[in-house]
Amino acid sequence: MSDGSLKVLIAITQAFALTMSVAFLVYVAVIIVPFLRRKPAPPGDPSLFDWHFFVPCRDEEAVIGDTIRYLRDTFPLAHVWVVDDDSDDGTADEVRTVWGRDGTPDPFIHLVQRRRPNARTGKGDALNEAYRALDLWQGKHISRDRVVVAVVDADGRPAANCLDVCAADHLFGDNKIGAVQLDVWMSNRSVAPPRRRWFSRAFGLKLAQLQDLEFRTAIAAIQTSRGYTGTISMGGNGQFTRLSALDSVGGADRTPWRGSLLEDFELGVHLLTAGWRTAFTPDSHVSQEALYSLRRFLVQRTRWGQGTMQCSRYLRRIWDSPHLSTLGAAEMMYYLAQPWLQLLGSLLYPIPFLLLLANTISDPAQVGGWISGGAWILFVIYGAFGSVPFLIWGPVYQLKCLRSRNLLRGLGMGLAYTLYIYTFYITSWRALFRLIRRRNGWSKTRRNAEQGSGIKVALDS
Repeated sequence: MSDGSLKVLIAITQAFALTMSVAFLVYVAVIIVPFLRRKPAPPGDPSLFDWHFFVPCRDEEAVIGDTIRYLRDTFPLAHVWVVDDDSDDGTADEVRTVWGRDGTPDPFIHLVQRRRPNARTGKGDALNEAYRALDLWQGKHISRDRVVVAVVDADGRPAANCLDVCAADHLFGDNKIGAVQLDVWMSNRSVAPPRRRWFSRAFGLKLAQLQDLEFRTAIAAIQTSRGYTGTISMGGNGQFTRLSALDSVGGADRTPWRGSLLEDFELGVHLLTAGWRTAFTPDSHVSQEALYSLRRFLVQRTRWGQGTMQCSRYLRRIWDSPHLSTLGAAEMMYYLAQPWLQLLGSLLYPIPFLLLLANTISDPAQVGGWISGGAWILFVIYGAFGSVPFLIWGPVYQLKCLRSRNLLRGLGMGLAYTLYIYTFYITSWRALFRLIRRRNGWSKTRRNAEQGSGIKVALDS
């Protein structure tokens, strides 16, 4: 390839890649300012509402007992609904043990059991089962506007102030708010995994910390900015929804949660397009267990990526909704485009380097002269625009979440987070292949406590 042709091809591919990178850099700059400037809001009175925790479980014997005890001890007036999705282990027995721990049955603990072939069909189906059980249990003579359902993972730990925060005037105190999402923290962000090799322990701990960084900075900032577009989305853990809002999107078959692998975002789409407002609060949080294993992390994120791709079927519904502004619809469509943009980026970003490598092999003198003549600046700019939007979150996490002014450590975390983000290119391709092969089954991500315990759980291949 001639020197001129090389320059043209590299310029074209760099132009596309830089356009995507600059757009994302501007996006990060826009969302980071309101995130850093936000101030805590006053709490409300939780006694004005009835609270119900839904805990979907599939082979959760290792963690469910402690979770129920935590919820009952921390929120004594809240009901706990555990959905046993036909577990192969002793999940149901553990629930019954806690249910009768004081010698008398606890009326605030409820066990909902599903059986195959109608079980193990997804988290959304398990939540729908709890929704229908709650509906049957409480009857029809209750104000459904003041009943709030909270979805908590089997290892979830909602902060003790979460009900006070959610009851605030700007959250469920506002009758237009249909759902509230808490901030998400990683409970084991400071606990190294019990492994023999020091590298394995260090890698597992760093992976857990990066998950904490992701949720408490980048995702929290995105959610905060969505308050301006009116498109705050729901998460799978720490999701609070008004019962009347669930009723409005449940339909005749009483299924507010649908069949997507990203059932939380899907619920948010239905609530927003039905006219409800959603909210996010970093004034309280839910803690969950971060994954130490890269393999299990990739399994989890592949499922999330595939779920996002599945939700692309709602693009027309989002764009046509009279309840969403043009800016709000554009923001949701941008979110749904993320895995597809990652696929495109994974094809475009390497092209300049591959072309450069090929031409270096065939004519190293010519390429060397071209680079030394100033072309190296293009690659520096190229790399900077591709990394700065992720690198910035390291110092933000260090300052805002850890209350530390250690800039060097913050930059180190930012660099590690940049590498962490590149795993999403892998999971996007895995998600696409699963989508093409129609492998839409939901699989549980194995808990850290199950490591080496002999417990068999489903894993994506």
